[in-house]
Amino acid sequence: MKYIDEFRDPEVAKEIVKEIRKRVTKPWVIMEICGGQTHSIIKNGIDQVLEDKIELVHGPGCPVCVTPLEIIDKAIEIAGRKDVIFTSFGDMLRVPGSHKDLFMVKSEGGDVRTIYSTLEALKIARENPEKEVVFFAVGFETTAPGNAMAIYQAAKEGLTNFSELVSHVLVPPAMDALLSSPTNRVQGYLAAGHVCTVMGWEEYFPIAEKYKVPIVVTGFEPVDVLEGILMVVKQLENGRAEVENQYLRSAKREGNHPAQEIIGKVFEVSNRKWRGIGEIPLSGLKIKREFERFDAELKFHVEGIVTEEPEICISGEVLQGLKKPKDCPAFGKECIPENPLGATMVSSEGACSAYYKYHQ
Repeated sequence: MKYIDEFRDPEVAKEIVKEIRKRVTKPWVIMEICGGQTHSIIKNGIDQVLEDKIELVHGPGCPVCVTPLEIIDKAIEIAGRKDVIFTSFGDMLRVPGSHKDLFMVKSEGGDVRTIYSTLEALKIARENPEKEVVFFAVGFETTAPGNAMAIYQAAKEGLTNFSELVSHVLVPPAMDALLSSPTNRVQGYLAAGHVCTVMGWEEYFPIAEKYKVPIVVTGFEPVDVLEGILMVVKQLENGRAEVENQYLRSAKREGNHPAQEIIGKVFEVSNRKWRGIGEIPLSGLKIKREFERFDAELKFHVEGIVTEEPEICISGEVLQGLKKPKDCPAFGKECIPENPLGATMVSSEGACSAYYKYHQ
């Protein structure tokens, strides 16, 4: 199948690996931003085949993983109300809060439903006018257009029983924050292809220039990832720091203008807390004042909930590329997919989940 088989071709992959190995003259540290890329790297052994030449570290590109604990606690508080139907994508249901997760709320009688589209939540709201329907709006720029459209459509229809608990984060400010840290180890970035498909990559030029770091927009299949690594290596070895695009079949420099427009109509940029990292200025989206009647955090008065992260979980250091999952003393012991201490173990895009599944 086009764009599947050709980007999983073992012979092409072997040739790219040879080319990378031939060009590398010293070890480099490259971070892939997206959790989908992380799973492709670990599943296909890309980290292992290059480990003597390239160290691949895993960035904060898993939306479930970076959702702060207090947002999970807010979701649990709202979902436990008898007048609420709480809807979410499946990944969020098993992310642990301070004392329980959303699956436990469901087992205790809460009406918690897994859906596959934000518009599905709107349909549930139309069919249940006597209930408050809340959607857990988590993710990067990739999912923001759909979540914004749901709010815009709810306003257009005059729905009063629909709202979203929003925890949207933005990739470029996180990249900037990591590079500005005194503990930074990253020398080159594989940027998230799907985020750039929506937003383009104009925002990456100032980052590459400021920190002298190559940034390559990269896809998710094994050959995509290897080609992205090769493009970063070529820049590093030649002393260049530019923004390039490997993901030509999907991402364009200007991105998707209609998607950007609906985001701009409903959301505005705000400070946002990231799980395990802390607050990053102007790194998130919040609902604009004109649509704040659809803001579940305000509607259910949970904005005051503040929760500290558990000390035993090192997911914050994993998400910053400072440690690998196996450096955690709880990995595979106290922390397993069936009993996760943090979101990086339970998410389908989490680094700890990838290591547990493919490196055990």
